[in-house]
Amino acid sequence: MEKVVLPNGLTVIFRPKAGKAVVVEVMVKVGSNQEQPGERGISHFLEHIVFEGTSKRPTNQEISNEIERIGGEFNAYTTNERTCFYVKVLQKHFQKAVEILADIIQHPLLRTVDIEKEKKVVLKEIDMVNDEPRFYQWLLLQRELFEKHPAKYPTYGDKKVIQALNREKINTYFKKYYVPNNIVISVVGEVTGWKEKIQEYFTFGVGKKVGVAAIIEPPAHKIQEKVEHRKTANTYTVMGFKTIPLIHEDAPVLEVIQGILGRGQSGRMFAEIRSKRGLGYDVGTQNIGETTFGYFAIYASIDKKQIAVVKKLILQELKKLQDISAMEVREGQDFIEGNYYLELEEVQKTADQILFWEQAGEAQLMEGYIKNIKKVTVDDVRRVARKYFKYYTFVVVEGK
Repeated sequence: MEKVVLPNGLTVIFRPKAGKAVVVEVMVKVGSNQEQPGERGISHFLEHIVFEGTSKRPTNQEISNEIERIGGEFNAYTTNERTCFYVKVLQKHFQKAVEILADIIQHPLLRTVDIEKEKKVVLKEIDMVNDEPRFYQWLLLQRELFEKHPAKYPTYGDKKVIQALNREKINTYFKKYYVPNNIVISVVGEVTGWKEKIQEYFTFGVGKKVGVAAIIEPPAHKIQEKVEHRKTANTYTVMGFKTIPLIHEDAPVLEVIQGILGRGQSGRMFAEIRSKRGLGYDVGTQNIGETTFGYFAIYASIDKKQIAVVKKLILQELKKLQDISAMEVREGQDFIEGNYYLELEEVQKTADQILFWEQAGEAQLMEGYIKNIKKVTVDDVRRVARKYFKYYTFVVVEGK
């Protein structure tokens, strides 16, 4: 892995990977966490609108066709902490991938007509998420779990804010955050001259330094529950615990616990709730560790009358972590290792992980990730479970 900072402040990280594919991914270090109340959703909206046309490629059709006619793929996403854009093509089209990404990142038209059209698209996307309990349950959890941290607000934003967006506001936000010193590019594949090509096309000026405000989230101090009612057949439950950011000594331990409790069909939660008792269909866990926040969650889609039983089973399995065996810890570690390396076989996943770790602290940290997983002991699992699994937030999207 090689990392360079160009004269204009743009960071580029290259990782060679044998194969015919190459990925160029651009990360702008801005997401919903940076938004003020009157900006909720603008980061996600920008992710949409930059694809609507540039001075060189005035329409979305022209942008997408240039990539798709050579068999490539492109996409983008926004999180609480970052906005990412990537293009995946054959090696011989590497320059084209760089050129197109540089164009949309530096020269979007941000036309009023496109903004008004895209508002309708984003508002429908918000409705879709809110209509689907499997998506909405996570928004409900984060809203109830966090007190002060902006992770409590959905990435898609506020519908009233979206409706009120105009070109001036979007352009001001764009110019503030879409600057070289706030952008990292990862290149993964078997290519040469990557630094020169990035430097040739990403020519924008330095821009003002982007500050990041410190966010203080108080630790959990009580058990809380929130129930919302829906006219659905299923009931959706999530039990969440506030934990820690990615760069923390306990982070690898939480990953191993995820491997013990939530791995596929052999994880403890799936085995107890679905396999043994048939109480639910979609059962599992999530361990989220970002740069400024983290949470661990157990979810199950069940019948309404089973809420109390499932809640009791979840708490029992968490308590059983105090009696965990060395063999179970090793199995959790092996799951994490296998899952991680198999995912990195895909070039886009590798490019994404590079950017994820770079924002968290340093891209090279990903090289030591599995080594830290392997260091976790039985005592670590017991200690971390006692430390973080005391006060929970239990949210229920209750069906008929």
